[in-house]
Amino acid sequence: MDTVTASNSEAADIPSSAETYLQITRMIERLHRRHLDMLRYELDRLGVDGISAAQALMLTKMRGQSISVRDLVERGYYLGSNVSYNIKQLVSCGLVVQERSSHDRRSLRVNLTKKGEELCRQIAEAENKHAAALGTRPDQADQIDAACQLLRRLETSWSDYLRYGEH
Repeated sequence: MDTVTASNSEAADIPSSAETYLQITRMIERLHRRHLDMLRYELDRLGVDGISAAQALMLTKMRGQSISVRDLVERGYYLGSNVSYNIKQLVSCGLVVQERSSHDRRSLRVNLTKKGEELCRQIAEAENKHAAALGTRPDQADQIDAACQLLRRLETSWSDYLRYGEH
């Protein structure tokens, strides 16, 4: 095989930027599902019943703050139309307390209980172990930083597109 044919076949093996983009977006979705699977596993390991992995994820976003239900949705901490159902579930499990805002009775604020804070601490410990498992060598840290930067650029690109329209 000559050099021209070899380089043409190698170029065919390299995905186009559009193919890479599609691979990344599909991988983000799979990673989110795997993250929920990991949370579900940790909940089972900890003996926590009555809440889903998505609800546990919502809890971790509330940690250390009093937040309105509306802010949970608007900040992207939780996606979905069942946010009030999930908050009710977390309240019934004793993980969250909710109170009406004194100046706007339609607005609800949620806070973690001590039980909720403890569960978040245990989830954070598990996530720290998973982070450590990614590796501690400098080249691995550089790869993780590069992946994070790419995902931030993608998030910014999508946000700009939604805010301002086509690029």
